[in-house]
Amino acid sequence: MGGGAGGGRRGRHQRAPVMAEINVTPMVDVMLVLLIIFMVSAPLLTVGVPLDLPQTAAKSLDQDKEPLTLSVQVSGKIFLNNTEISPDDLVAKLKAITDARGGTDERIYVRGDTKADYGTIMKVMGRLSAAGFKRVALVTEIEQGT
Repeated sequence: MGGGAGGGRRGRHQRAPVMAEINVTPMVDVMLVLLIIFMVSAPLLTVGVPLDLPQTAAKSLDQDKEPLTLSVQVSGKIFLNNTEISPDDLVAKLKAITDARGGTDERIYVRGDTKADYGTIMKVMGRLSAAGFKRVALVTEIEQGT
């Protein structure tokens, strides 16, 4: 009987088995917060140079990599992607960039403000053509129904 009483005491003081489950609730909460942050901030990252683009009904082009974009503001300033550039340095910098990416076959997007001088935009396009760039596209916005 003595042995039975000792065994009963050990039964009461045994530890509960270790729980081997992972609590994923905090991880899901963090992931949802990050998702919301990225959804809100993603459109803000693509802003670039502020322009009032003309509107057209043409369909958009397919693209598979980061495009080279030239922007012409109303004031006549020219931007290569988001960096201001002088018209004299334009061809040299474009050639340096495109040599690493695919040569003169690289597509170049030209964005001109609606109120920008037509002559300035044509000078930019003329320099591109004279430098051997054949794939030049004009960027517009989708036409809104009136």
